[in-house]
Amino acid sequence: MKKFIALFCLCLATAYTFACSTFLLSKNGRHFFGRNYDWVSGNGMVMVNARGVAKTSFMPSDGRSISWVSGYGSVTFNQFGKEFPHGGMNERGLVIELMWLSETSYPEADDRAGMNELQWIQYQLDNCRNIAEVIATDKQIRIDRQGAAPLHYLVADASGKAATIEFIDGKMVVHQGADLSFPVLTNTVYKDAVKQVNTQKDVKATFGDNSVERFATACRMVQQYQGNDIKEEPVDYAFNILGKIAQKNFTKWSIVYDITNRQVYFIANGQTQRKYLSLKDFDFSCSTPTVAFSLSDTRSGGISKQFSALSFDQNKKLIEQSAKESAGEVQVSANAQSRAAEYFRLVTCRQPG
Repeated sequence: MKKFIALFCLCLATAYTFACSTFLLSKNGRHFFGRNYDWVSGNGMVMVNARGVAKTSFMPSDGRSISWVSGYGSVTFNQFGKEFPHGGMNERGLVIELMWLSETSYPEADDRAGMNELQWIQYQLDNCRNIAEVIATDKQIRIDRQGAAPLHYLVADASGKAATIEFIDGKMVVHQGADLSFPVLTNTVYKDAVKQVNTQKDVKATFGDNSVERFATACRMVQQYQGNDIKEEPVDYAFNILGKIAQKNFTKWSIVYDITNRQVYFIANGQTQRKYLSLKDFDFSCSTPTVAFSLSDTRSGGISKQFSALSFDQNKKLIEQSAKESAGEVQVSANAQSRAAEYFRLVTCRQPG
């Protein structure tokens, strides 16, 4: 049966192979965030998002919207167009990535401004320096529950802190600090995944649940790296973890964020050679054109200089192609595609970056 989502549907966890995984790896004051994106389509772009851009929340079904001017530049991975990322990192070292969670229940409409579940990520990257600031935004904004894909998020910042953010029974639920036993998240409610792992004495045990299996494997490998004298470089080790929890051909993107150095490494769409970029190589002033890099590009190594200006037509084509390639699992209406594409024209440079 096809899944019908009003706008976007991501990382479908109800099927064995459509599942995403994230973790934070920290050692000797350095912090690395790993992420696998598993789906039927790997179509997408890496996009540069500027400071000083005026925006208004997209498609709240009811209640009020919110407007803001982006305070921080960021680099994001986008499949359904500019301003609607799957995840990314801003110049202050804040990283946010999403995963599907069937148990998600977003808040009912209230006095807070509403926004799309993907734009929620961009809002945080635009406005927040750390996890505490992300959590604090729950007082002003909410994810518009009408037609929203059920997601939860792993967040990390430059201090090495991590947090899971879930929406259960209409409330934001956060695990951080002493409540965060493992800085790992897959497609199971966090507390339930931890409980299953903690009740299993055998570290090599199987769980009969693909999500919990991936969660347990990532937890074990993160703990091994942090607790032992492993000489492997952290970026290499992070990709090793991603390889162990990959879902065969359904793992479309494997990404490692070097938070400490503001660098991003990734492998996309069956390619074997890594690409990498540094946020320090980009001009985040909104007076410069928006630039992007296609994830279908086969060039490897440093790609910071390979980004090119992103046009309205290119962004629209990205949305349409992603919807077409995902049509076997989800349906994104032509009207939703058009409105998402048009949003590209609605953001404006308000001030120099």
